[in-house]
Amino acid sequence: MNSNAYGKPVPPKKDRREQARESARLMREEQQKRDKRKRLFMRGGIGAGLLAVAAIVALVIVNSVGPAAAGPANMASDGILLTGDGSAITATPTKALAADAKPIATDRTALTGTANIAVYVDYLCPYCGQFEATNGAQIASWVTAGTATLEFHPISILDSNSAGSKYSTRAANAVACVANYQPDDFLAVNMALFASQPKESTTGLTDAELAGLVKTAGVTDKKVASCITDRAFASWLGAATKRALAGPLPDADIKKISGTPTVLVNGVAYTGALDNATTFSDFVTAQVAAK
Repeated sequence: MNSNAYGKPVPPKKDRREQARESARLMREEQQKRDKRKRLFMRGGIGAGLLAVAAIVALVIVNSVGPAAAGPANMASDGILLTGDGSAITATPTKALAADAKPIATDRTALTGTANIAVYVDYLCPYCGQFEATNGAQIASWVTAGTATLEFHPISILDSNSAGSKYSTRAANAVACVANYQPDDFLAVNMALFASQPKESTTGLTDAELAGLVKTAGVTDKKVASCITDRAFASWLGAATKRALAGPLPDADIKKISGTPTVLVNGVAYTGALDNATTFSDFVTAQVAAK
């Protein structure tokens, strides 16, 4: 019996199908438990809070409507696709989207036999930071080995939680600048941003501090700093956020995102614990086996 890149023995194909069905059964049971807790939660009088969240999402959609602007290079899908060759991670090059152009979904027909992971993140979101701290290193190792791909979609839904500084937009704009000018260092900058993630209801890093963080992470192109301070891709980011909130999401079993992080593996939304690396690894293994 061989071993796969996810650290587990690879069973025969028949057993893998049975494991996938069992994993799916367990996930359905867990989802049913979550749905039951949610119903009890609503009965407890928290419905008004959830309505407030919906109002915030609606406000984000309204506020994200602005002048059309061109997007960054290498993010034609509203995300950046990272792949590995066994030794290094590189970004898949794409042309910049013109203003008002629709994003071009990543062609996954050639991405067979791998775990295709897509993550929608807000850099102020504490749950995104939790997911990154728990799973970031193992995902990076899978991508480096070539057994997984990673498509990052930065969005901004928490600007109102940064004491007026619009940190969500500014941090996402910073990674868009990196994607445009030095895309192979995107993952290093992503990790650095989460390592320095501010708490909600604070202003977070200034534009100058974001430029310094990016430089420390290894970005040497001098145009990145001015791109960050000019907030060059802020308008495009607002449009990309609106698209993620309104849907439809490409290659997904859910229509749209309802919060961050939203994590998809081979098009299936992950609903397990964000702070349990084993749970996520098992989910990835199940999706690869089911594919």
